[in-house]
Amino acid sequence: MSWIRTVDEPEATGKLEEIYEEIKKQRGKISNIMRVHSLNPKATKAHMDLYLTVMFEESRLSREECELIATVVSSVNSCDYCVTHHAEALNHYWKNQRRVQQLIQNFQGVDLPEKTRQMLEYAVKLTKTPSAVSQNDVHVLRQFGYSDEDILSINLIISYFNFVNRIASGLGVEFTPDEVRGYKY
Repeated sequence: MSWIRTVDEPEATGKLEEIYEEIKKQRGKISNIMRVHSLNPKATKAHMDLYLTVMFEESRLSREECELIATVVSSVNSCDYCVTHHAEALNHYWKNQRRVQQLIQNFQGVDLPEKTRQMLEYAVKLTKTPSAVSQNDVHVLRQFGYSDEDILSINLIISYFNFVNRIASGLGVEFTPDEVRGYKY
């Protein structure tokens, strides 16, 4: 499951058990990325709260757009765990596995609205070369109709997935086909 010890649901007690129950109610099941935090229940809770806030809170970004960002950032970072999870979620909206795979390999080769393409260009730049991002990059997003609130949401999702990709890759978080499926989208 990972390179460090984790606590599975049957062994969870106290605060961790409560957190696991809350996650199952909200997401349908416990992902290995949440399970890897189990030795620190406060971190598990904080991570889940951040995830739900940036990915599911009311926003002008659609869930599809959130999953697009998640998939592209995770692909740039070569995080197989997150790519697989969020490609599955994106396919929930696209219902076109071939198109999702094309996005993973090269999003520029996928037919997307120019507004969406600009959002993903920003995601790639912030992921690969954060020090190269400038006010002009934000200006371009505004020119394509993104509000400052939208830009904040986009930035938070990009930043969140850079954080999570490093947890998954740095702790060897693994997945199986069953672990990837069955979440509430």
